[in-house]
Amino acid sequence: MGHMGAPQQAPQPLPGVAHVIAVGSGKGGVGKTTVAVNLAVALSKLGYKVGLIDADIYGPNVPMMLGVTRQPNIVGENMIEPIVSHGVKFISVGLISPGDKPMVMRGPMLHQIIRQFLQQVQWGTLDFLIVDLPPGTGDVVISLVQTVPLTGAVVVSTPSDVSLQDARKALEMFHQVKVEVIGIVENMSHFTCPHCQQVIDIFSSGGAERTAAQFGLEFLGSLELDPSIRKGGDSGMPVAVAGPDSEIAKDFYAIARKVASAAVEIASRTDDVLEIT
Repeated sequence: MGHMGAPQQAPQPLPGVAHVIAVGSGKGGVGKTTVAVNLAVALSKLGYKVGLIDADIYGPNVPMMLGVTRQPNIVGENMIEPIVSHGVKFISVGLISPGDKPMVMRGPMLHQIIRQFLQQVQWGTLDFLIVDLPPGTGDVVISLVQTVPLTGAVVVSTPSDVSLQDARKALEMFHQVKVEVIGIVENMSHFTCPHCQQVIDIFSSGGAERTAAQFGLEFLGSLELDPSIRKGGDSGMPVAVAGPDSEIAKDFYAIARKVASAAVEIASRTDDVLEIT
C-alpha cells in the first residue's frame, strides 16, 4: 500500500469533526454521488452539522447537484472556506476547475488534494463529514484512510449482478484497509410506471439486500428509480431538501437515520487508530 520501508504517518482525527463517513461503490453509474449528496442534506435537515467532500476527482458532480459552482474563498492562514448549500458545507475540485476541463493527475497529486480537502478546509464543528469517493478501489481511498480515521463506509450498488460483482470488491477493499462498512444501499431498485403503476425491476431486484446478508452487513434500504431524483440532482435541488415528510425523500431519510445511529454506535465501541502499513 505504501512505499516499502517508508514510514507511514498515523491518520490524525480532524479537530471538531465527530464522524467521517465514506460513500463508495465498486463501479461508476450506480448513483453513488446522488446518494452521498442526499444523505448529507438529509442529515443536515435532521439537525446535524454536516460537511461533504467531493473526492471523486475525475468526475466532480457535487457542485452541480448542490447548485453552487463558484470558487471558494481563501481565508486566514491559506485555509479554504467551504461553500455552503442546503445547510451542507462542501468542497470539490469542480469548484476550482469548473467546466469541461478534465483533471489529469497521478497518485501523488491525488493524495495532496485529499489531504488539502481534509486538513486545509475550515470545516469547523461537524457531526458528520461525508466523503464521496470515486468509483473503484484506487488511490483516493488509500490517501483518505492514511490521512484521517474513518468511522465507517456506506457502499452503493444497483441490484444488477454486474454492479454487485464490483460492489463486493469495494466491500473487500474496506475490509483490507480496516474500515467498518456501515451497510449497503440499493439504488435504482425498481421503477413504478406513472401511468399504470406497474413496478418494473429494470436492474433486477433484491441483489444488494442478499449481498448484505451474505457479508453479515446491514441493508440500509432501497431507493426507487425516479425521474424526480434525477431532476433534483441536475437542478441543484436534491430531493432531500423537501424534508423527511416528503414521499420521494423519505427513503433517503430512513437511510440517514440508520447511518447516524450506526456511526454513533461504532464510535462508542472503538477508539482504534486505522493505519495502513
